[in-house]
Amino acid sequence: MTLDEYQEKALSTMTESSKRIDYLALGLAGEAGETADKIKKIIRDKGATLNTDCNIKCYLRPEEIQLIAKEIGDVLWYVASLSHMFGFTLDGIARMNINKLAKRKAEGKIKGSGDER
Repeated sequence: MTLDEYQEKALSTMTESSKRIDYLALGLAGEAGETADKIKKIIRDKGATLNTDCNIKCYLRPEEIQLIAKEIGDVLWYVASLSHMFGFTLDGIARMNINKLAKRKAEGKIKGSGDER
């Protein structure tokens, strides 16, 4: 499935209340927060060190990995929907992002802060 195909299917599940930019922005923040919170609890409860050669899967059962995958999927739904509200396809957003990152890398500005580096 391409990103645009996903976006088309995701948009078919929108309800009237979810066709508001404020709802979508808050939903995106909420789902990203839920994803981060699950990872935080892995660090807290399992003593995981996430920057080692052993990736996160060393600390989790398959069903725990699936719960995080579902949260990431929820984030993707909100990204797809919010992108649409601003007139973008997911493929277009992905291309813009890769071009931006490639330019930053080529200019030696991949690290640092600021939108316009």
